[in-house]
Amino acid sequence: MAEPRYRRATAADLGAIVAMLADDVLGASRETASPAVNDRYRSAFAEIDADPNQFLCVVEEGPQIVGTLQLSFIPGLSRNGTKRGQIEAVRIASHRRGGKLGEAMMVWALNECRARGCSMVQLTTDKSRQDAHRFYERLGFEPTHIGYKKQI
Repeated sequence: MAEPRYRRATAADLGAIVAMLADDVLGASRETASPAVNDRYRSAFAEIDADPNQFLCVVEEGPQIVGTLQLSFIPGLSRNGTKRGQIEAVRIASHRRGGKLGEAMMVWALNECRARGCSMVQLTTDKSRQDAHRFYERLGFEPTHIGYKKQI
C-alpha cells in the first residue's frame, strides 16, 4: 500500500469527498452523493478554498483518495488570545477503515494546527458515534464541553 499523502483539496476532488461524507448512517441521510456534484457543494468548496483560515484536506494512497478532513484555524481573544484548530468532517473510505489511517490523519492534523500557531485543537462528533468517541479519547482528546446546534 502506498504511503498516505496529504494535500489541499481541489474542485476535482469534490466527488470523492462527498462520497465519503455520504458513506455512513448519518451521512447517508444528509448528503447528496451522486455522480454529479451539485452547485451547493461547489459553492461551499469555493468559499472554503478562498479562506486562508480553512484547509480542506484529502489523503491519497497512490492515485486514490482515501480520507478527508477540514481544518479551521480560529483566532480568538479568550484563553489569552490563543488560536484554536477545529477539526471537522473526518472521513475515511470504507475499504480503509480500521487500518490506522484515521490515527495518521489526526497526527497530521495536530501537526498542521501546531504549525499554524494553535495552542488547542477541538472537534465535535455526533453523540451516536460511540466508536469515534473511543477513537478520539484514545488519541488524548477529552470530552470537556457540551455542544448545542439549532437548525435555522
